[in-house]
Amino acid sequence: MIEMGDAPGGAAGGAPGDFSGGAWPATHLATLPARIAALDMAAIGTALNARGCATTGPLLTPAECAALVALYDGEDFRSHIIMARHGFGRGEYKYFADPLPAPVRWLREGLYEVLAPVARDWARRMGRPGDYPARHTAYAAACHAAGQTRPTPLLLRYGPGDYNCLHQDLYGDLHFPLQAALLLTSPEDFEGGEFVLTEQRPRMQSRAEVVTLRQGEAVIFAVNERPVAGARGDYRVKLRHGVSRLRTGTRHTLGVIFHDAK
Repeated sequence: MIEMGDAPGGAAGGAPGDFSGGAWPATHLATLPARIAALDMAAIGTALNARGCATTGPLLTPAECAALVALYDGEDFRSHIIMARHGFGRGEYKYFADPLPAPVRWLREGLYEVLAPVARDWARRMGRPGDYPARHTAYAAACHAAGQTRPTPLLLRYGPGDYNCLHQDLYGDLHFPLQAALLLTSPEDFEGGEFVLTEQRPRMQSRAEVVTLRQGEAVIFAVNERPVAGARGDYRVKLRHGVSRLRTGTRHTLGVIFHDAK
């Protein structure tokens, strides 16, 4: 059963259903754990093991997406990155500060809980340490003990001509092997801007996966590496992700990364 930290209106969540830049009704927020619990984790796990990524179907309503997009011009952030300045591509993104807005925190905690069994299985198959506790609060405490104290969930904004170079979101020695990105903009409002995942296989050519999302839908994907079943047992493949060039319109995405940064 998914249990989400403090209830809306608690110290970490702010006033019931409200967060700066937009309003999320408390009745919507209260249904989020059930939406996450209803995900078909058997199908998601199968897709993750086959391709390194899986989609959830819409998790958020258009109104909820719009409320998250409205946060972008607010003050809920610790850092603002202009991608071209760092050679990351074109576009921009902002990392949320603590305390996270309640919907972002609940998405992070809920998705972590249903993905932790997959993470533990992958760690076992790859011979990696796999001490991923059942609750995200415990995992975050481990990150903080390792000096990774800065929150990593982020909002990304792309305009015409923008793109995100292939990369991995590794922020320290501890990293959860899966992350999620939720499309907040209707696909009718932009062209291009597809999510791209590449997989580098040993002694083989790289493979690419292109994912088209619906508004409010999440793609769950490998952060760094994943196990693949081979003739002689499991082996590891490396993955990177990015976003193809946006041809028209504006595209907003919520990135949900489960480990914190140094």
